[in-house]
Amino acid sequence: MVLSRMLNPTDFGLVGMVTAFTGILFLFRDFGLSSATVQRDKVTDEQRSTLFWINVLVGLVLTVLTVVFAPLVVRVYHEPRLLQITMVLSLGFLFNALGVQHSALLQRELRFTALAVINISALAVSTLVAIGVAKLGFTYWALVAMALTLPLATTVGVWIAAAWIPGRPRHAEEILSMMRFGGTLTLNSIVTYVAYNLEKVLLGRFWGPAVIGLYGRAYQLINIPTDNLNQSVGEVAFSALSRIQGDRPRFRNYFLKGYSLVLAMTIPITIMCGFFADDLIRILLGPNWSAAAPIFRLLAPTILILAMINPLAWVMFSLGLVQRSLKTALVLAPIVMLGYLVGLPYGPKGVALGYSTAMILWAIPHTAWCVHGTGISLRDILVTVGRPLLSGLVGAAIAFTVHHACIPLMPPLPRVIIAGLVLLVVYGAILFYVVGQRDLYMNVLQGLRKRALVEEKALVSA
Repeated sequence: MVLSRMLNPTDFGLVGMVTAFTGILFLFRDFGLSSATVQRDKVTDEQRSTLFWINVLVGLVLTVLTVVFAPLVVRVYHEPRLLQITMVLSLGFLFNALGVQHSALLQRELRFTALAVINISALAVSTLVAIGVAKLGFTYWALVAMALTLPLATTVGVWIAAAWIPGRPRHAEEILSMMRFGGTLTLNSIVTYVAYNLEKVLLGRFWGPAVIGLYGRAYQLINIPTDNLNQSVGEVAFSALSRIQGDRPRFRNYFLKGYSLVLAMTIPITIMCGFFADDLIRILLGPNWSAAAPIFRLLAPTILILAMINPLAWVMFSLGLVQRSLKTALVLAPIVMLGYLVGLPYGPKGVALGYSTAMILWAIPHTAWCVHGTGISLRDILVTVGRPLLSGLVGAAIAFTVHHACIPLMPPLPRVIIAGLVLLVVYGAILFYVVGQRDLYMNVLQGLRKRALVEEKALVSA
């Protein structure tokens, strides 16, 4: 919010052009070895040390590759300023590599409070650094500084929290098996990344940095809820599901509870973004970004679709079905790309509409494929989605009526607050008391409280 008022769309567009390319290499930062560490029943210190040095080697290689390919980025976009930006951003790969196994160790030990503190602290530090650099007048270099400070601060934090010093690399057992698992995950991530980011390359190439700046900010705002919910809940769910993968009834029950909670939080966010896009953009980014509002609105359906399909990866990864996950990604990618290409002649709004349409059409077949043979049925998923969705639609109709009535009476911020409160009250009332979800969410919250008490007692006794 602060940087959007200090910088212009072109500044964000320049960095967005580079990250669209470096993001592909960024997927190799741990080669999937952190997930392999978490998924295995037992991991020795020798294995962790060997994986650490493999990660460092991968980070160094990616840093060098980014520097080597920097001139290519300039040629693709015909923008000479991208050369220095790309070279400086290459250091992020090394910073990330140094902390991958320490972060995986904390996740494996279910130390999610420590991880949350580290992530929030690193984000706060990197944000303050970026604001300071922007205030000094270095424009897009503020975004570069933020992109480097975040992984550096995170790595320092996980080293301190994990209190683990890696030993020498050795030929540890099952390393090749773990690398195959991680390699498949990495390939899956690459395919997914290309599917979700090709449109930024296309828009930057054919429509220029200002357009990609507008689209990129709208896209980033849209992905904040899904990225954060999926990452935070996903870390817990993946670790826990991996531990109980042999008990399918318990596995199914645990997953559906977590899935229901994610959807219940996502649906009102989707509605707010879709119905009140103009006011939200004005509040969050300022009046200079009003052209991003229609893009933001057209992208809103993807919040719900991604909330539906992203958690299915928890199921496949924890059960070791990484090959199936890769196959689903290989089908998803061309479908989404076709949506981009159809919409590209119409600019960022056409691309946003094409993306959302493709995701909506593929959501149900994708879900059925992912859950086949896992003990979780498509009916389980549809029932879990249907109840909060019905509640949200009723709440949306009432909230939109209130919002429309308030338009001539008050400015955007109080108008959105009132409409949002109406939406949440109606949504919660229907979800809890009409479709009968109150007991489910109360049980989940009670389970979280019990877990917190157990952790607190363990800390006190320690």
